[in-house]
Amino acid sequence: MTTTEKDRTVETVGTDAGPARITWFPAGGAAGARLVLALGHGAGGGIEARDLRALAAALPAHGVTVVLVEQPWRVAGKKLAPAPKTLDTGWRGVWPALAAAGAPVVAGGRSAGARVACRTAAELGARAVLALAFPLHPPGKPEKSREDELTGTGVPTLVVQGGNDPFGRPAEFSPGTYGIVEVPYGDHGFAVPKKAGTTQEEALGTLTAAVAGWLSTGLAPV
Repeated sequence: MTTTEKDRTVETVGTDAGPARITWFPAGGAAGARLVLALGHGAGGGIEARDLRALAAALPAHGVTVVLVEQPWRVAGKKLAPAPKTLDTGWRGVWPALAAAGAPVVAGGRSAGARVACRTAAELGARAVLALAFPLHPPGKPEKSREDELTGTGVPTLVVQGGNDPFGRPAEFSPGTYGIVEVPYGDHGFAVPKKAGTTQEEALGTLTAAVAGWLSTGLAPV
């Protein structure tokens, strides 16, 4: 089923994990999209996340179609995310619809969605990976690192991380095979405290500008 709402098109796609929902924010201009950026949500929320919405609003003007992907468990109204293997299955199921747009697809997402993109990028033929608020480790447990997912994508990879993210602050990452951009004062959802020396709008501006720049310069590490 497909519906159109002003600046977006919403489509339901069948997967082996159940129906998923994808919302397209098409690139503006007559030239069409030069890239498709597909973004999955985290385990604790959906596509209403501020970083996903900010990118969906900003990037179409830069020739990038943004697609926000709702995993089957969210579409079914469940409150708890399933195991990583099931999340990967849902992501694989929507990929043919993303690739059918005809432009190279950059896989991405926030938190758990970023991990899914990292794990499946090479097999699906993603052009690159955008990892927003990557959960490098559980809060307070730096010894349980997931950095191997970042280093193992096999494609250009960019991490955008809040400066105060308890799942991994920027200084805890060891980039070499991937780039990293810090959003000062941001937490895991890129929220900034009122006492910070920046506003929420400025923080999201840092995020969207970094991603737009990366996507327009050959996806080179930052």
